[in-house]
Amino acid sequence: MNKAAARPILVIGLGCQRGCPALVLRGLIEVTLVEHQLALSDITALASIDSKSTEPGLLELAEELGLPLYFFSAQEMTAFEPQLAHRSLIAFDTTGCYGVAESAALALATRLTGRASRLLIQRRKTSRATFALASNL
Repeated sequence: MNKAAARPILVIGLGCQRGCPALVLRGLIEVTLVEHQLALSDITALASIDSKSTEPGLLELAEELGLPLYFFSAQEMTAFEPQLAHRSLIAFDTTGCYGVAESAALALATRLTGRASRLLIQRRKTSRATFALASNL
């Protein structure tokens, strides 16, 4: 039996307003991780909705952190709606899903592990961005 435990998959889902700088996203991530006694080095990847695939702040953040960034369509993310801790009608009207950060985190954790995942940190919000963390734990 392998005594070394497999490293858990921890993925961050992000939502943001157009033009949100990487610095704002990184600040939200760092504050939230510290509050939960996690480090950036614990994070496996980042995720968001496909309509943000050209968003400069998200792309810059992924490059700065050296993390892969995945995007999901609203249709792919609706499968995770029953697991959302927060449902936003504003997000739905804008994107077609009820929660970008939570849905993207759950979608990516499930994709990377091949099994059901859960939210470890529910949606955190600033005036310009949202954050959630999902895992296979």
